Amino acid sequence: MARVKLSERIREGLFFLDGAMGTQLFARGIEAGGCNDYLNIESPDLVSGIHTAYLRAGSDAVITNTFGANKYALNRHGCAEKAAGINLAGARLGRAAAGDDKYVLGDIGPCGDFLEPLGNVKPDELRAAFAEQAGALAAGGVDGFIIETMTAIEEITIAIEAVKSVSDLPIFASLAYDPAGDAFKTMMGVGPETAVRKLLPLGITAIGFNCGTLDMAGYIKLAAAYADAIGDGPTALLAEPNAGKPDLVDGGAVYNLSSEDFAAACERICAAGAKIIGGCCGTTPDHIKAIVQGLKSK
Repeated sequence: MARVKLSERIREGLFFLDGAMGTQLFARGIEAGGCNDYLNIESPDLVSGIHTAYLRAGSDAVITNTFGANKYALNRHGCAEKAAGINLAGARLGRAAAGDDKYVLGDIGPCGDFLEPLGNVKPDELRAAFAEQAGALAAGGVDGFIIETMTAIEEITIAIEAVKSVSDLPIFASLAYDPAGDAFKTMMGVGPETAVRKLLPLGITAIGFNCGTLDMAGYIKLAAAYADAIGDGPTALLAEPNAGKPDLVDGGAVYNLSSEDFAAACERICAAGAKIIGGCCGTTPDHIKAIVQGLKSK
């Protein structure tokens, strides 16, 4: 039997995303600094293996390995002209792993530069780049999109508009937060209330947070702040916390939070109102398995 549409499935109950892609690639021997997105073409079995591990852990959806697959980010690796092919391949890998029972979200991350007048990125050109990415992901068979790790309202708005220009599939919108006294702000000063006020009218399916520099207690408080801002409307709250704050070991970030402690914090994040839960940096299939088992037993 074919799976129900993603928008309908979100309304049925808690929805489990997968965990980190980048740190899983590094754990499998990929060196930092390369073009991880090009692995969809160069090493597809490696990417597929990570998707499969998360699905076996209990994820309802996998997120494509296309976080940096817009032409601006790819240009830093000399791959800008390969954007469509990389996204198409990433979507097909996710679709093949998920099959007919699970879901695939096309991942769209920031361009890595500033819009005019702070930077040199022109809004119309950025919109075209995101539309190119979204079009290829849709052609590859995704069930929806996740626009994540954003920090500027202007950029995430352009990304949402770009996706909507090529697809009517559900959109999850996620921003990355840092502590700001007793509150939370993105690098560009966007708080949860502003994000909700500005983005919900654009017709997104879910809104929330991922990555950032918070500890687990901070993510729990951020979830509560988002839930208050969203209120009783139809938009779902999503949360993809890191595996806590990393330790710096030999110049690299090491995430030492146990899967059990991660799951305990995620249970509190869901109690605060999150309906879509997964993991970001440092999380593994073991972390996802722990939250699935913990929350499904409630």
